[in-house]
Amino acid sequence: MKKIQQFGLGILAFLATFQINAKIKLPALFTDNMMLQQKSNAPIWGWAEKNANVVIITSWDAKTYKVKADTSGKWKTNLQTPAFGGPYSIEVVEGKDKVVIKNVLIGEVWLCSGQSNMEMPLKGFQGQPVKNGNETIVRSSNNNIRLITVPRATVLEPKEDFEGKWEVASPKSTSNFSATAWYFGSLLNEVLQVPVGMIVVSYGGSSMEAWMNQEMLKDFASAKIPTTKEDLAKDPNRVATTLFNGMLSPVIGYGIKGCIWYQGESNYERASEYSALSQKMVSSWRTLWKQGDFPFYYCQIAPFNYKQFHPKDYVEKYNSAYLREAQLKASTVIPNSGMAVLMDVGEENNIHPMDKEKGGNRLAFWALAKTYGLEGFEYESPKYKSMEIKDGSVTVSFDNVENGIMTFEKEVVGFEIAGEDKVFYPAKTVVRRKSVVLTSDKVAKPVAVRFLWKDFAKAELFSGGGLPLSSFRTDEW
Repeated sequence: MKKIQQFGLGILAFLATFQINAKIKLPALFTDNMMLQQKSNAPIWGWAEKNANVVIITSWDAKTYKVKADTSGKWKTNLQTPAFGGPYSIEVVEGKDKVVIKNVLIGEVWLCSGQSNMEMPLKGFQGQPVKNGNETIVRSSNNNIRLITVPRATVLEPKEDFEGKWEVASPKSTSNFSATAWYFGSLLNEVLQVPVGMIVVSYGGSSMEAWMNQEMLKDFASAKIPTTKEDLAKDPNRVATTLFNGMLSPVIGYGIKGCIWYQGESNYERASEYSALSQKMVSSWRTLWKQGDFPFYYCQIAPFNYKQFHPKDYVEKYNSAYLREAQLKASTVIPNSGMAVLMDVGEENNIHPMDKEKGGNRLAFWALAKTYGLEGFEYESPKYKSMEIKDGSVTVSFDNVENGIMTFEKEVVGFEIAGEDKVFYPAKTVVRRKSVVLTSDKVAKPVAVRFLWKDFAKAELFSGGGLPLSSFRTDEW
C-alpha cells in the first residue's frame, strides 16, 4: 500500500511539473464545456513560447489552423464554426505539448453585464430571495446551456485573463449564476432549440463609468480616472475604468451574438449624463469587439425609493424617473438596441426586485424578435407617441398598442398635468382603446403631462401582452 501511495504522489508531482513547464496556456474562456458562436469566425487565443508555431485542430470539420506566436508568446486566430451542434473538441498543439478542450458546443453566445440586478444569483442574496428561484434551480439541468462568470476584480491596468471555467447548467452551477441571465438564456434555448452560452460580467453597485476605459471617458469631465491604488480605496466598483480593466478586458473579442445589460441604479444621481454615457459605452464596446453593431438589449431600472439614500440632502434631480427617462432616450439613439421596461416589478424598499423572470424574459423577447426574427408576440412596451390639447383636456396617444392600452384592473392615478405655471396636479384619467384623456379642475389650460414621475410607483398601463408603459414626461423643465 505504501508503494502505491508513493507511486500516486510521484504521478501527481509529474503532472504538477508538466503544468508548470507546459508551453501552451489558454485563457479561462477556453476550457472544457465551452460554447462557441455558431456560423462565425470565432476568435481563439492564448500563450506559448515566443515565436512558437501553434496548431489548432477542430473536430467538427477536422480543419487545421496554424498561427505563430509573437515575441511575447501571445497568439490569436479565428475558427470557422458550423451551425449549432456538438459536443466537439479543439486541440491546441505546440511541438510535443498539446491541450485538448473537450465537450465543446456550438450555439448562441451572449455577454451579460451590469450591476447587482444582473449579478443577483438564482439563489438570491442573503435576506433577499429571487421569486421562484429554488424551483428554477431544481429544474435547471440542461446540457445545452453553458455558463461562465467572471469574478469581481477592480484594477488600474487591463487584465488578460481571470480565474474561472465554463460549466454545464445544473442545480449546482445555476444556483450561483445570474438569475436575469438565466431566464434570458433558458428562454432562448427553449424557443430556438439551439445551445446557448452566457458570459456574466457583473459587479454589484457598479457605475457605468467603471465599465468604460479612459479613451471612452475623455469627453466626460465628471469621470475621474484613477492612477494609484489609493484611488481605489473606497467603492472601487464605482471608480472609472476599474471594472473595464479587471473584468471586461479579459473577455473582449470573444465571439458573441450580443449583449444584455442591467445597470443604472448607481448612476441615478447623474441622470443627465447617462444617455450620452450609454451611447459612448455601447459604440466603444462594439468597436473593440470588431463584430459590428451587435445587439444590445437592456433593462430599465425598476422603481425604488432612492430618497432613503438622502435623508438630509434629497433634491429633485435624484428622482430616479430622470434616470429611467435617460434610459428611454438611449434606446432611441443606440442602433440595434432595445429596452425592457420593469415598472411592474419594483419594490419600494428593496433595490433588488424578487421577480427576475420578467426582466430576463423581456430581454429574451427583444432578442427573439429583433435578432432572431420571430413574429407573432409582443416585445416592445407601449411608448408615448403624442398629445393633443383641446378645451382644457389632453389626449395622450401611444405606440406599440396594437391590441389597445390595458389597465388589467389597475387604478390609473399616475398622470399629472400642468399649465404654464409649471405646477403639476393629479389628473382625472379616462382610458380609451389606444389613448387616455386627462383633465384637472385645477388646470384650465394644460401644456405638459407627466406619468409615474416618482422614485417609486407601480405600473398602471400595459400592452395587451402585459408589457408596462414606462414613466415619461412631455416637458423638459
